[in-house]
Amino acid sequence: MEGLFLPLLLMLVVAIPLFLGSRKQKQAVARQQELQNNLAEGDRVMTTSGLYATVSDTSGDTTIDLEIAPGVVTTWLRQAVREKVEPVVEDDEVDTDDADSATETSVIESTTGIEESAKSDGVVADEKKEAEKAGPQIAPPLEHGKK
Repeated sequence: MEGLFLPLLLMLVVAIPLFLGSRKQKQAVARQQELQNNLAEGDRVMTTSGLYATVSDTSGDTTIDLEIAPGVVTTWLRQAVREKVEPVVEDDEVDTDDADSATETSVIESTTGIEESAKSDGVVADEKKEAEKAGPQIAPPLEHGKK
């Protein structure tokens, strides 16, 4: 009896993670198929290659038509659709003003430190002056949400 305990324990240690991993994978495949089967016209999606588009036709069994720009419709495999994304919602003016003022404050604080260090060295670079005039460069927000 004791001779079988160690091999059985070793098999369990190997088999349990394999079982749990395959179960998670099956659930992910089921979610992905459900997403692809429930796509409707007008849904905003992201493909596996990172392209954002709007579903324009779902009549094909294995293909789907996506509008990637106004008037530009392309045909894709359904499996290329990775996820649905929520449309971009414009924020209120109050929220953007607060974010802009916070950004301006941090830029002013950082440029003040640059000016002080440059003055202490006795040299102010033209590039630093141009950066102050141009203001902060803010990238547009991403469309997909965090999971």
